[in-house]
Amino acid sequence: MTSRLPSPSAASVLDLAPVVPVVVVADVADAVPLARALVAGGLPAIEVTLRTPAALDAIREITAAVPDALVGAGTVITAEQVTDCRAAGARFLVSPGWTDALLTAMRASGLPFLPGVSTTSEVVALLERGVREMKFFPAQAAGGTAYLRSLAGPLPQARFCPTGGIGPDNAAEYLALPNVGCVGGSWMVPADAVAARDWTRVEGLARAASRLTRAGGTCR
Repeated sequence: MTSRLPSPSAASVLDLAPVVPVVVVADVADAVPLARALVAGGLPAIEVTLRTPAALDAIREITAAVPDALVGAGTVITAEQVTDCRAAGARFLVSPGWTDALLTAMRASGLPFLPGVSTTSEVVALLERGVREMKFFPAQAAGGTAYLRSLAGPLPQARFCPTGGIGPDNAAEYLALPNVGCVGGSWMVPADAVAARDWTRVEGLARAASRLTRAGGTCR
């Protein structure tokens, strides 16, 4: 199954898909079959994290070989990484936190981006800078759904992609919140399945995740 995604240049990153797989690629040879399995399962918006030396090559390979995938780069923490990710073909950027220098670089890239926050002060600081869409990380450790729910009243203009500690048992709770556009997680790409190159299992887990909706986890 291939989901139709809006162009990220014209739409919010939060509106690309209810669930964005957060992928760590250790072997670039796994990048294309992994992406194909996720797309076939209905999750075409994929965040490849810059946690391994293979990450940029993985973004290049997926961009070239899997046209139905919309690949972003995660764990972006420097201006140099912003430049490298854009050159590799990343379609959106995600950071675990932010500084003014990083924010400037992400804006200059022309790509949609989600800077990371975990406190109310960080949210307010981004709102002052005209940024309304953010990654909430680490979601569970930083207060989870209770924290995000408490932010919705005083800061309704802020929208989030919670990531960190989210899985099939709690994703729907996050998606039910009015200020959550999507969630990020890695439960559909478990390390043992990737190590075994069990792409059928990955596709099945992705298909189950793709049935979650922003209305609180009902099936499509």
